[in-house]
Amino acid sequence: MTAVERTSPEQVRRAWPRWLAGGVALLLVAAVAVFWADGGARLLLGVTGALLAWRGGQLAADHGRRAQGWAVAAAGVLAIAVASLSAGLASWVLLLAVPTGLLVGALALLGRGGAVRRSGQAALVWWALVTGLLVVTGLVAGWERAAGGATVVGALGLGLLGVVLLVGSSSLRAIAAQPAPVRPAACAGCACGAGGCGIPR
Repeated sequence: MTAVERTSPEQVRRAWPRWLAGGVALLLVAAVAVFWADGGARLLLGVTGALLAWRGGQLAADHGRRAQGWAVAAAGVLAIAVASLSAGLASWVLLLAVPTGLLVGALALLGRGGAVRRSGQAALVWWALVTGLLVVTGLVAGWERAAGGATVVGALGLGLLGVVLLVGSSSLRAIAAQPAPVRPAACAGCACGAGGCGIPR
């Protein structure tokens, strides 16, 4: 049973519109970041920073991961601050942050087992390809062109996250549309103390 299936119907009904809105918003941001030459890097870095700050706040609320949460939130706030300063600085930060983020994500996935580990291996290959492409572009066409390429790669990653949210919202909506199980009128809870009769209560 997946985590989505274990979620209560009330939580599912509240969650799927938020997932849908978040996915659409991320896809719009990704599209604007790709085609907005003057401010795409600042927009991408600022939105990524906001997401990191939000995620860091969630982690900080967990007592066992408070230090990690504060570190992630601080990185997000720093990204927002850099994005507010200049487009050039934001582009250079993305040139460093995009390959670093891909490597960190790939290593995190490699630390797990099963299909997740295979995804980490694929992500590691993508990290090598993207990093090599950015380095070659910087050496041949200039580092400003490479920074623009990093912005495009980061926007594609953000768009992929948006697609994941859209697919997740579709699954949540399908679960929310399922009718609630009907409790038989004759149920008196007589077998609950012995492990239950199998009928949802």
